[in-house]
Amino acid sequence: MNESARPVAVIAGASGFIGRAVAEAFAADGYELRLVGRTAPTRWDDAAALERAVDGADVVVNFAGKSVNCRYTDHNRDEVLGSRVRTTRALREAIAAAGKPPRVWLNSSTATIYRHSMDHANTESSGEIGAGFSVDVARAWERECFAGSLPGTRRVALRTAVVIGDGPATRMLLASARWGLGGTQFDGRPAPHRRYRGIGDRPTGPDHAPWYRTHGRQRFSWVHIDDVVAAIRFIRDDERLAGPINVVAPAVSDNRTLMRTLRRVVGMPVGIPTRRWMLEIGMWALRTEPELALKSRWVSPGVLTDAGFTFTHGDLEAALTDVWDRRGLPGRGVSIPRSRTGRARALARRTGR
Repeated sequence: MNESARPVAVIAGASGFIGRAVAEAFAADGYELRLVGRTAPTRWDDAAALERAVDGADVVVNFAGKSVNCRYTDHNRDEVLGSRVRTTRALREAIAAAGKPPRVWLNSSTATIYRHSMDHANTESSGEIGAGFSVDVARAWERECFAGSLPGTRRVALRTAVVIGDGPATRMLLASARWGLGGTQFDGRPAPHRRYRGIGDRPTGPDHAPWYRTHGRQRFSWVHIDDVVAAIRFIRDDERLAGPINVVAPAVSDNRTLMRTLRRVVGMPVGIPTRRWMLEIGMWALRTEPELALKSRWVSPGVLTDAGFTFTHGDLEAALTDVWDRRGLPGRGVSIPRSRTGRARALARRTGR
């Protein structure tokens, strides 16, 4: 491919688990990459450089934002929300100011935007939006993405479920099962706290932490990292697709089945069942939140399946086995060092930026 004819992809948050996989895929597709991040060649605090990066680009993809795998202290709550809204706003303003704006902008969102659901799946058209901290973050994130007028740019919010791959969520699940902690996780009445209360200009939900009698049957919606990358490529290239899109495998599981499957995958015959009070202690020690395990997420990929997208990984056990079997294998595609600065520089060298 002629260097001057290469399409340009702006990728924000390429140092993260999903962003790194997408950057590798776009590089393999022949895209010139322009990376945005705190330590990337284009930094968030340089509005002029950000505008130059998106001007003339074919596609923008944004994965930036503080991980939700943390304790919801007041500081972390503010940063989880602020990091998503600030970066999304910065990209939107840069695109609005560009002389030649990108034809498509894919911005991260989350399938957690839907309510705790045990009775039916949530699609883009029929889904019920929930309430509370995590939902308020997702709503504010998407409002910022779709605000204002960008007539030359198709906009998509990627409502992604838990991603099965070499990322923090899957590593924690597999490690817990390997340590004998892969039993069913039961909800129950929590000790009083206000960490899940609403946030932002339009806070929703009660001040107290909700709980549900799910008996370990809370739904677990998921998607394999390979399908995330394939879906992003599919959305990138299909001009019909815009608005919120659920990036989630069609086959939903539940917590009891998930934990039993994890035990089989790692070869651990037993797993200790975990009550809410035990989860509260364990998650406090791990500096994360029980909500990540106890909320019932039942989400279906209506838009993608209607558009003809086919998921490669439809079986949860096969997906988890694939990740477990890849342990210790070298990465494929672009080689990215551990540090964020190193990752950004390696991708920049590979793509000529």
